[in-house]
Amino acid sequence: MRGAQIKGWGSALPEKVVTNKDLESTLDTNDEWIVERTGIRERRIGGSTSGLAIEASRLAMARAGWEPETVDLLILATTSPDQQIPASASTVQNELGLTCGAFDLNAACSGFVYALVAAHGFVQTGLSRILVIGSDTLSRLTDWEDRGTAILFADGAGAAAVEAVDGPGELLGYDLGSDGSARHILDADIGGYMHMDGKEVFRRAVRVMVASGNAALERAGLTIDDIDHVVPHQANIRIIESACKKLGVPVEKAVTVLDRTGNTSAASIPLALVDGVDSGRIQPGDTILFVGFGAGMTWASAVVRWQP
Repeated sequence: MRGAQIKGWGSALPEKVVTNKDLESTLDTNDEWIVERTGIRERRIGGSTSGLAIEASRLAMARAGWEPETVDLLILATTSPDQQIPASASTVQNELGLTCGAFDLNAACSGFVYALVAAHGFVQTGLSRILVIGSDTLSRLTDWEDRGTAILFADGAGAAAVEAVDGPGELLGYDLGSDGSARHILDADIGGYMHMDGKEVFRRAVRVMVASGNAALERAGLTIDDIDHVVPHQANIRIIESACKKLGVPVEKAVTVLDRTGNTSAASIPLALVDGVDSGRIQPGDTILFVGFGAGMTWASAVVRWQP
C-alpha cells in the first residue's frame, strides 16, 4: 500500500499590520464591534499571491529536506492569482527552481483541503513529492469602504510538502462538495470587488461544515471523539464556535489564528496548521479534522493522522 504524509510545512504573512483601530478611521465601526462579531483583532496586508507562496514553500521544502529537482508536482490553491494568465503556480515553480508540473486550483477558501486531497490522489498514480500551497491576497479584491468585507479579508500563504510513504499514510478520510446555486452569496467579477451576503454565508457555512466534517469522519471510520484537533477555515469565530458545537466537539479543540490573520481564504487552514505544529500544540500521532467552506459554494474536510 502506498500513502502520503506531510513532511514539511511553512507559512508567510505580509509585514504590514492593519488593526481594527486602523479601520475605525475609514469605516463606521470600532474594535469592540469587530472582535465581538468576527473574533478578528488585526490582519496582514500586502505582497503578491506568488511571492507569499514562494516564501512559505521555501520553508516547507527546507523542513522536509527537499531539493528542487526532486519535486514531482506543485499545486497552488488560490482564488486571487496575480494575473489571469499565466497561472501563478508557474511563477512559483520558476522562482523555486522546480522542473515539475504546476497548476492553480480555485476552490476558494476550501482550496487547500481540495489540493491536499488531490495530492494524495496523485501519489496513488506514482508521484512521490508534491508541494501543496494555499496562498491568497484578498486585500486586492476588497472594497475598503465596505464594512461587511473590509473587516474580514487579508493576505497570507501556507505550504505543505507531501511525500509518498509505504503504508496507508496520513489521510484517513475526506469529503469534498460544491453547490453552484449558492454562487450569489459570495462572488467577485473579474476586475471587481467581493460582494457577500454575510447572514446567508453564516447559515450555509455552519451547515456544510458539520455535514462535511461528519462525512469525512464516517469515511475514516472514526467519530468526533477520536479527534484531537479541529483546524477550520478561519472566517469568523462565531462560525467556528457554532460548527464545533453542532459537531459535538469542544471549541477548545479548534486551532485558530484569525484573531491575528483575518480571513486569508485558501491560506487560512495551512496558516492555522503551521501555528499549531510550531507552537507544540499539535503533536505526532494526533488526529486532525480539517474542515473548510468557501465561495462557490464549496466545502471540504479531511481527517489526517499527523505523522511528520
